[in-house]
Amino acid sequence: MGRYVPSLAAALIDAAEVTSGQRVCDVGCGPGGLTRELVARVGAVNVAAIDPAPQFAAACRERNPGADVREGVAEQLPWAAGEFDSTLSSLVIGFMRDPDRGVREMARVTRPGGAVAACMWDIATGGMTMLRLFWSAARQVDPGVKGESAMAGTAEGDIAERFRRSGLVDVVEGEFMARADYSSFDDFWTPFTYAVGPAGQYLQSLSPAQQEGMREACRSALPAAGPFSLDARAWYARGTVPAAQART
Repeated sequence: MGRYVPSLAAALIDAAEVTSGQRVCDVGCGPGGLTRELVARVGAVNVAAIDPAPQFAAACRERNPGADVREGVAEQLPWAAGEFDSTLSSLVIGFMRDPDRGVREMARVTRPGGAVAACMWDIATGGMTMLRLFWSAARQVDPGVKGESAMAGTAEGDIAERFRRSGLVDVVEGEFMARADYSSFDDFWTPFTYAVGPAGQYLQSLSPAQQEGMREACRSALPAAGPFSLDARAWYARGTVPAAQART
């Protein structure tokens, strides 16, 4: 996903209206793509980040010296109530064990009047082309495969509804578009073989013959040779913590 991150990170930060001097938090930071952009906007000393995977938290810390990077989960953030001006989460809400609780925690650590913003790939309607191609190929070898379309945030309006249920106000929603360039089919396919994320883990669970069948199905859906680009759509929402937000 790294090649899609820069444009998506910038769009999410703009949607949250992050400005110089604000203190901000990146929930589910991974190796630090969004964190890096936040550091560039407000400075490392004003940025906090958290991820449940020790290797990702360590990578984010190494790449963003001076930022407050911790290991932990969205559903139990280790910061005080109202500590941040804005709290953001990019491509993570679908992986939270309890997305609604995660959103409530994001709101809790954000000051009254501050912004909470999140985005997630459009998997439900196929707007994330890379994953649509992968799961379409998967269904050719395993018609019963569920894919990722049931994950939180992957359908239009889902993030915004969760924000409203969590007490955020002035919720706005929309879509972001990103694009990634691939030098060849192998550049597209090889990352799936690393068994990272739902797609990679699913591929690893297949027999060698099934894996090869998926590979060929993807190849047939893409240019036969040379570089190509793929578009990706993400749904996003932004909400404001109300002045009367309970601090529990």
